[in-house]
Amino acid sequence: MMAKKEHLFIVFENLLKIKSECSCKIFSECGLSSDITVKQVGYLRSIDECGEVTFSRLAKITNNSKPTITEMINKFVKMECVCRERCSNDGRVVYIRLTEKGQMIARAEENALMNVIEKMADSLNEREIDTLIKILEKIK
Repeated sequence: MMAKKEHLFIVFENLLKIKSECSCKIFSECGLSSDITVKQVGYLRSIDECGEVTFSRLAKITNNSKPTITEMINKFVKMECVCRERCSNDGRVVYIRLTEKGQMIARAEENALMNVIEKMADSLNEREIDTLIKILEKIK
């Protein structure tokens, strides 16, 4: 049984490596090196999920102070990941929106996982895919 577990480890490690390579490729296409943190990607994902969000709302969602959010958004603006947009009805309200680059980064992990799934689908026939789905659904 130990040998099978080691084999599973190697197989899953390979899948994770492929996913990581896909993520790195996406970050590279955005002109980013490894200097973006997991936490920053998480913030971009939060903004992406909201579509548009105010500083106050983002502070609440991420459990941060408004000054921390302001500092983070300033970095993201310099990285060209987000832009600020004043509300047309109330000029005091400023929305944070993702740029195309910000969307690519926020969705990088999801897109990388889709790339892995594409590779799996290209490597397996329909019966094998059905079997794989049944097996993976057993894991809880």
